[in-house]
Amino acid sequence: MKTYTGDRTIDGVQVMVDGAPLDPRFDLKTLSELGFEWGYEGTAPTQLALALAADVFGDDALALKVCDTLMKRVVANFANEWVMTEGDIKDAVSDQVALK
Repeated sequence: MKTYTGDRTIDGVQVMVDGAPLDPRFDLKTLSELGFEWGYEGTAPTQLALALAADVFGDDALALKVCDTLMKRVVANFANEWVMTEGDIKDAVSDQVALK
């Protein structure tokens, strides 16, 4: 199961998946050219939610469908440092998607 971490550093925010940088998925949709952010509702947190959903589900259409919900329910409430598993992300949007 994948583990996602976020941290605020002196160089800015850093989001990792199993120790590697998380792809922001600008190819799918660019919501914030500045990249990721969290702790409030907005375009940069939605970019993070989109990237998380795309990585977890491996389905671009589904990631686009659930990213706003994931942002509002989870990403907007992150503290400066956070850790989530793939299962946590699936649970957060389980009412919107039939999980296999």
